[in-house]
Parts: sequence; structure tokens; C-alpha cells
Amino acid sequence: MLILAGIWLCFLRPMSPRTGPTPADIGDGWALSNPAAQGIDDAALRKSITSLLDAPLNVHGVVIERHGALVAEYYQGGKDRSVYALLSTRQSFAPDVKQDIRSIGKSVTSLLYGIALQEGKVPAPSTTVLAAYPDLADIATPEKKRIRIEDLLNMANGLRWQEGGAGLNDELRLFWRRDIPRYVFSHDVAAAPNTIFNYNGGGTAILADLITRGSGQSLDAYARSHLFAPLGIHDWEWVTDVHGRPMAFNGLRMRPRDLLKIGQLVLAQGRWQGKQIVPAEWIAQSLQPKFSTEVRDYRYGHQWWAGSAHWHGRSIEWHAGFGNGGQRLYIVPDLDLAIVTSAGAYDEDPTAIRVNELVQQVIDCVQR
Repeated sequence: MLILAGIWLCFLRPMSPRTGPTPADIGDGWALSNPAAQGIDDAALRKSITSLLDAPLNVHGVVIERHGALVAEYYQGGKDRSVYALLSTRQSFAPDVKQDIRSIGKSVTSLLYGIALQEGKVPAPSTTVLAAYPDLADIATPEKKRIRIEDLLNMANGLRWQEGGAGLNDELRLFWRRDIPRYVFSHDVAAAPNTIFNYNGGGTAILADLITRGSGQSLDAYARSHLFAPLGIHDWEWVTDVHGRPMAFNGLRMRPRDLLKIGQLVLAQGRWQGKQIVPAEWIAQSLQPKFSTEVRDYRYGHQWWAGSAHWHGRSIEWHAGFGNGGQRLYIVPDLDLAIVTSAGAYDEDPTAIRVNELVQQVIDCVQR
């Protein structure tokens, strides 16, 4: 029976056909529009998105907003697997279906840290991390004592850390460890802090731990009351580790159009419908990348990626949350534009490359 169920889920279960491009009205607070009304070449945009969806890349959806209105929304069925699942199964996707956003949760955690900082619940970024963990005195070498919260935010803490690729890497071990700060700081120092970028989900997990300690709430409870509820985001979940803690570094699940609200929030300097949700100063700092990365010419800072594109003969900046599998949240401040992609191509470089190219393709469609 289990074998038959597996065959059904993995190979035979029907998947939803493609929908789009018209955004659905599901009463979630979004204003609805169309590309032409927001200064975008409709035909060119449709060509770019359908080309991506037609390719054998397992992309599940593309949602775009400009000037605070949804202008395009596409979904199609495909294979997917939740965090730490071994097998992909055939899934259907639609505007009301949650999807894994993986490491985009890191960017959301950064926003939560900014909110908690304004409330006085967490230490300032200039504070050394180990000052908050006196119980780690036995592993607090002089080099580790220099690591600041800012270095965790910027993925430049200098600790030796391997994340991504095949096998049981350092990030996967976070799922099992009871004392995450001790586990992270048990790693050797490989470089001076604040000197080089090295992707490290353990730093994000410590940021979440500091929010939890300071607020007296679990990360998901704090996110619900301070970020998601004010944005009208109600259907979401934060997958937990074996100890019941939300995995800040890769466990968040949201509807793509709700993730797009996060993009609109950042475009509006932390404001949503007239209310300041995230401090504007924190948003400004988050959009000032500090370090070069090993990915193309991309830069990184405050748990956000950044790069550049070309529009009407000049260079403009984009900022993004990246998630394994093809999950993206792109923000283009100069054009008041945000893009979300969702996919199930975990650890597959061809899909990552194509969704990274989409931001320039969409920008090419913006006429004014």
C-alpha cells in the first residue's frame, strides 16, 4: 500500500494547469491592476514569464507588483518537497497555496530584528555576540569575542562554516542541535570578522534566538504579532526543528503574493497602509550591501542580496531574498517594483540562473 501511495504522489497525482496572467481577487488586501496601467509592456512581460514557465526548470509561479498593485500572477503545478523531505511529490499551486520560501526567511528574520531593536528587545548590531551568552565563556576565544551581531547580519563572522551542496553540512546540523549558539561558536575562526563573506545560516539562527530571548516570545509568535498580522498575512507557517523552534534560516512557508507584501513593505521604507511596521532606518541600512559574494557580482548585507540591472541606459540597483530551489523576492526601488518567483528545483543551478535572469527581463519591460 505504501508503495502504491508513493507512486501516486510522485508520478501519477494530477497537477494544476497554468493560470495567469490576471491576478486573482481573493480579498487579501491587494489592489489589482494590469501591466499597461502601471507602465509595463504587457506583451513583452508575458513573453518573458511564459518562457521561464515553459522551460523544464520546475518553476511554480511568478507574481509581480508595481506601485502597490498586483499586475501579473502565474502558477502551475510541479514537483516539490518540503524542508528535509527526501522525495519530491507532484503538487498543485494557486494564489491560496503556501509554498516553501527557504532562505528568504533569513531576510524576514532581519526585518524582525529591526523591529525588536526599535523596541529595545535585542542588542544593537555593534554589540559583540558573546556578550549576550556568558554561558559560552569556555569557548570564548579572543578572536570569537570580536564577532558582533552586525557580522552575523552580514554573513561575515569569520567562523569556518560549510553550507549547501550534498551531504550533512553545517546548516543541516542546526536542525538537531539543542544549544544553537554553542554549536555555531564551537566552529573554528577562519578569518577576522567583518572582512569576508561566508554564507552562514547559523548566524541567522542566533539572531532568531536573540529575538526570542529578548521578546519572551517564540520567533513565529513575534512574527505574527509584529509583522505578518499588520500586513494582513494570516495563512503561513514556520517549520520547526526537532526541538520545536522555528527554523529562521530556511523553514518559512508563505503564499507568494503574501511574500510580495514583504517586498512592498521594503519598497515603502517599512510602511504599510500608513503605518510604520519596520523602522525606516533599518530598511535603509538593509539596502546598503557590505560585502562582495562568490555569486556573480552580487553583494550582501543585513541578510539581503543585492545586484544591479540596466534600465534606459543607466544602472539601477535591486535587492533580494534568495531561497534554495528558485525562490526569489526581488525589490527594485528605482522602479517601485517587486517580483516573486517560486519553484521546486532544489540544488539545481540551471533554475537558479534562469530566475536570477528574470529580474533584468522584467525591468526591460518597464517603459516608464
